[in-house]
Amino acid sequence: MEQCIQVLNTGLRGVTVASTRISDVIGDQGKLIYRGYLIKDLAEKTCFEEIIHLLLFEKLPNQEELAALKKQLVTERGLPQEVIAALKTRPAKALPMDILQASTSMLAHHDDDVNNQTREAALRMGIRLIAKLATVVAAWERIRNGMEPVAPDPDLDHAANFLYMLSGRKPETEVVRYFDAALVLHAEHSFNASTFTARQVASTRAHIYAAVAAAIGSLSGELHGGANVRVMLMLLDIGSISRVETYVNRILDEGKLIMGLGHAVYKTDDPRAHILAPMSKRMGEIAGDTRWYEISKMLEKKGKEVFKRRKGTDIYLNVDFYSASLYYSMGIPVDLYTPLFAISRISGWVAHVLEEQFAEAAPKAILYRPESDYVGDYCGPDSCEFVPIHQR
Repeated sequence: MEQCIQVLNTGLRGVTVASTRISDVIGDQGKLIYRGYLIKDLAEKTCFEEIIHLLLFEKLPNQEELAALKKQLVTERGLPQEVIAALKTRPAKALPMDILQASTSMLAHHDDDVNNQTREAALRMGIRLIAKLATVVAAWERIRNGMEPVAPDPDLDHAANFLYMLSGRKPETEVVRYFDAALVLHAEHSFNASTFTARQVASTRAHIYAAVAAAIGSLSGELHGGANVRVMLMLLDIGSISRVETYVNRILDEGKLIMGLGHAVYKTDDPRAHILAPMSKRMGEIAGDTRWYEISKMLEKKGKEVFKRRKGTDIYLNVDFYSASLYYSMGIPVDLYTPLFAISRISGWVAHVLEEQFAEAAPKAILYRPESDYVGDYCGPDSCEFVPIHQR
């Protein structure tokens, strides 16, 4: 039977599914706002712990509040020995995001608050997750390389402690500052795929570990958090500035994408990319090798030029374009880039779960349940006539 198939607005583009007080992306102006504050100001003037406080408690902390939150995070950094033991049974080739997702579910087994359906309990669990996910990533990097995990250092702040647990060496102050800024920049981005996933799971009244585990699964995809990995693999494939223009033309000839260029929301460059670019350059200088920044800069120039000439329209930077070379110059393994995204974005996920489940303005019993438009076949006017298996 001939049917007219209507193609719907896929990907929920332009569809508003909920209200939020957490963040806003003004795509046509290239602005990202956390609870009213421009991301540029926050990246330059705050630390990651201040952002956690802003997202979870709806205000920037004073000195006493910041100290209290830092103390709480330090207290919660350690992992249960059972989780460490389980990580040691995993094959070294396991994908880090799969390890992180599985560990999130395991951590729920050791939290007495999972059966407590109050905002206070959810907040406690959220802070534990923010503290522990960084420890999981660092522990796994060492375990998969045949080394023992490094215990958290209570004298180090969140960013410095992660780098310390990863390498076993106290990081340089300038490196910590850049990594901390990267955590600030990746902490929140409104209703992106993983955040929407977290909120959808939270709408069922599942506990926060379930919502975060689902969000990690969403972030693992190459079109979302995995994009930063693909950017670095692209840069390694190009290898030198002299090959940039040839690479751009080949990729566009093949109908493929230039990783790090193009965004679902921004109609101008992602503001985070312009903050990360000089950090990438400086980290290259510290590492004694600026070629990855230089290739990125040339790729930005040629990619935009060639795309405009061929397509007649502009294409813009996204956050992954310079974060990849920044992390590479820090000596962080490429397949950990998406977990780095997660240990920052966990702060935003927690804020959204709290808002979804406990915001006063939110409906008390809403469950995400979108409609669909069935475009399959019918055997008859209303449905197919069932035929028993022995008659088919």
